[in-house]
Amino acid sequence: MEKGKENIRMQQWVAAISVVLFFVKLAAYYLTQSVAVLTDALESTVNVIAGFIGLYSLYIAAKPSDEDHPYGHGKAEFLSAAVEGSLVIMAGLIIIYEAIMDFIHPHVILKLDKGIYLVAFTAIVNFIVGSFSIYKGRKNGSMALQASGRHLQTDTYSTAGIIIGLVIIWYTKLVILDALVSLLFAGIIIYTGYRILRRSIAGIMDEADLQLLRHMVAYLNNHRRENWVDLHNLRVIKYGGLLHVDCHLTLPWYLNLVEAHAEIDVLTALIRKEFGESIEFFVHTDACMDFQCSICTKENCSVRKHAFEEKIEWTLQNVVANKKHERVAKGVAENQLNLGF
Repeated sequence: MEKGKENIRMQQWVAAISVVLFFVKLAAYYLTQSVAVLTDALESTVNVIAGFIGLYSLYIAAKPSDEDHPYGHGKAEFLSAAVEGSLVIMAGLIIIYEAIMDFIHPHVILKLDKGIYLVAFTAIVNFIVGSFSIYKGRKNGSMALQASGRHLQTDTYSTAGIIIGLVIIWYTKLVILDALVSLLFAGIIIYTGYRILRRSIAGIMDEADLQLLRHMVAYLNNHRRENWVDLHNLRVIKYGGLLHVDCHLTLPWYLNLVEAHAEIDVLTALIRKEFGESIEFFVHTDACMDFQCSICTKENCSVRKHAFEEKIEWTLQNVVANKKHERVAKGVAENQLNLGF
């Protein structure tokens, strides 16, 4: 809840600053009549709209889980990022249209020096706010804040390019460069919108975060206990700033409920230590089977039926699979390797 409130405060600043910078860019366009500056101003309209959409989504995402939303409201952040990505792409398309019209109907550019100063000011502010928004978003696991921050940073880069173009126009008097600069950065803006949209759709569809899974599997493999015969059917789903971890933990069959629960407590504490407190766990315990004796590293096991032969390292492939670990014969393992398993 505290992280949710912190995210909302940050997004309030993003929205308020976007409004101020939008009017500064409008003033720069009024002074210069440059389509390149208009490009920047049009993108700022998206900043304003996206800023308030992001603010609303963070307000929704910060709500605790309830009867209608047992997994919380974190998915609202992905919807916000999807809208923002779509708006960024739309702004890029509008900029392309305006640049083409400027080719057809060129016009005189005025007071470039004053326009450059105003646009440069907005670029500096956008970069600072965008960087801090990305930092807060990563720290608090907020997709919406990260999307806002990347959007603002992209606005900074496109503004910097536009400034370079305006300076060249100022010195060379080649007005045609105004439209060319707009076309170049329209492409950059559309690509950024695509990346934001792609990540948000991945979140909505619960696409697996392979980098996160690999990190978690490697970390648990390096800290596994002797009672943890295997870990399988691991799934990690993001709900805004919340991680939902679902897995099966195979333990010695003779442990009582208290002992089994203690092992689960160690597992969850280990994951929280590495990945943060905003994690929800559903851990199912399985009893070990006779065929797993040969891979079980537990020493002095009074009920062991087969001698220990090989320790199975936990990997992304065998931990994500919904199957207890077992020793694979050498010939079978080689055939699986050749088939790409």
